[in-house]
Amino acid sequence: MIKLTNIFKSYRLGKEEVPILKNINVTIEKGEFVAIMGPSGSGKSTLMNILGCLDKPTAGEYTLDQADMLTGKDNFLAEIRNRSIGFVFQTFHLMPRLTAQQNVEMPLIYSGVKKKVRREKAKIVLEKVGLADRTGFKPSSLSGGQKQRVAIARALVNEPSFILADEPTGALDTKTSEQILNLFTELNEEGITIVMITHDKEVAEKADRTIYIRDGELFTEEKGELINA
Repeated sequence: MIKLTNIFKSYRLGKEEVPILKNINVTIEKGEFVAIMGPSGSGKSTLMNILGCLDKPTAGEYTLDQADMLTGKDNFLAEIRNRSIGFVFQTFHLMPRLTAQQNVEMPLIYSGVKKKVRREKAKIVLEKVGLADRTGFKPSSLSGGQKQRVAIARALVNEPSFILADEPTGALDTKTSEQILNLFTELNEEGITIVMITHDKEVAEKADRTIYIRDGELFTEEKGELINA
């Protein structure tokens, strides 16, 4: 379970304190598919960085699987990012000189998994995302959709607590975007928790629940109106 309580984030600009996130409270249960939607400048990237343990709030609490994410040292947070959070980015972030299988194996290498085991696990997740016949291909030989599937396989390989997807269809055409969103739906139906950051309403509609962020505050939708979360 993901729980953010009374999260504030601000940056100092000269002598002025500039608020970015204001009293964020949200709970995401295991197995949910949640979209966090907002326009540019709404604070969604800052919120994503906090969820991904890439940044810390100015105040508040963040627990993941009942563990405190805000008091741990850098080594602890690095381990959380590797083992507990599967990242999927808009621009894939694949290593160009590595094959699809080698890219997927990277988190397992950092986790100290033996070569034979990590090869087998990488093979399994690549098959799960429909790339059993592309394991030996480098990113330059893959389409955009295939690259994103490799990225999703990499996110899955350590069996994380949740997948954090940042605009996962932003670099893809409409047909490929639909295929990737359908894959997320299939993974969620298997019990995988997914948190997806987006500015696109059609993309957000694929999730079971949408949380809106605007001017650093969260809202939910009820009867066609936005209300404070």
